[in-house]
Amino acid sequence: MLYFDHCASTPPHEDVVRTMMEVMTKHYANPSSLHSGGVAAARLIEKSREQVASLMKTKQGRWIFTSGGTESNNLAVKGVARTFSNRGKHIITSSIEHASIYETMQQLKAEGFEITELPVDQTGHVSLDDLAAALREDTILVSIMHVNNELGSVQPIADIGKFLKQYPKLQFHVDAVQSLGKLPLEIEEWGIDLLSGSAHKIRGPRGVGFLYIRNGLPLSPMQAGGTQEFSLRAGTENIPAIVASAKALRLAIDAQQANYEQAEALSSYLKEEISKLPELKLNGGAPQSPYIVHFSYPGMKPEVVIHMLEQRGILASTRSACSSKDDKPSRVLLAIGATRSEATGGIRISFGQEHTERDVDQLIAAIKDIIHSLKPLERGNTR
Repeated sequence: MLYFDHCASTPPHEDVVRTMMEVMTKHYANPSSLHSGGVAAARLIEKSREQVASLMKTKQGRWIFTSGGTESNNLAVKGVARTFSNRGKHIITSSIEHASIYETMQQLKAEGFEITELPVDQTGHVSLDDLAAALREDTILVSIMHVNNELGSVQPIADIGKFLKQYPKLQFHVDAVQSLGKLPLEIEEWGIDLLSGSAHKIRGPRGVGFLYIRNGLPLSPMQAGGTQEFSLRAGTENIPAIVASAKALRLAIDAQQANYEQAEALSSYLKEEISKLPELKLNGGAPQSPYIVHFSYPGMKPEVVIHMLEQRGILASTRSACSSKDDKPSRVLLAIGATRSEATGGIRISFGQEHTERDVDQLIAAIKDIIHSLKPLERGNTR
């Protein structure tokens, strides 16, 4: 079975699994305990924290471990909003954020915050001019994702961060779940105050997220009950998964350039072949992450195509795993001007380091076969 759903989750690296098993077996003490077992466990967490900071070249901030990208996004956005609400209640984001940001913004809106969603162009990118026009005296937070999880659009984070440096009273958060360990990230050089990541997107274990927080930036915690993770995330730490996640990040960073070049070659090849099929429409545009190729099959239910791909030995997805069971049109595709039919019939292919050109050939052959099989149904199913 060919697995083309790396944006949703990745197969854990063998070294990561071994590390997790070893730590789980040897270091089972609670890191908050005062005895030697607890002290040793606590040291493992701090060593992992130092490793992440070193890998990401961050000296002016701290990293905390969460349960995943969703929690990191929630803690960053709600933490800033509730800490600085006395300064202002205006937040700027984009119209194509991941559900964990979009839904968080809806919650904050219900609490009295005003949310401005920046539009995107047909390629899925925000404009620096639109951001500048949206800024107000009471703006306290700008939250823009680095790589869109459906389209693969790479936002101009470096330009945005450098522009926002002239507004020291507001905070800049970046959802880097689809770029951490895959694309270049210069957190401190770009002026990023908070950055979210997820271990299971880089062949690490599920259940661990990363959150970078600039030094001196206070956040309101979302849960109480302990002083773990600088009193920002109460609860006993998942030591085996944290240590394994730091290792996964190291492996990803070490292979980042080679993996990028491989994904770039494969995605270019796939896009070229898809562009030859009149029934399909490629979505998004440069700059795009090479790990994501997204296309629409207007008039066809995406779940039908997904199941037909699986019957041919291929696993793919429709959109974010958090929203994949939602049969509504993709709000991301609607935001870039797609028709309702195009926005409903989206298919996402996402690459990993195990893929080869031969795998893409098999995928292309399957897509062509599916189109041929569904051809008689196109007219009847057009919406």
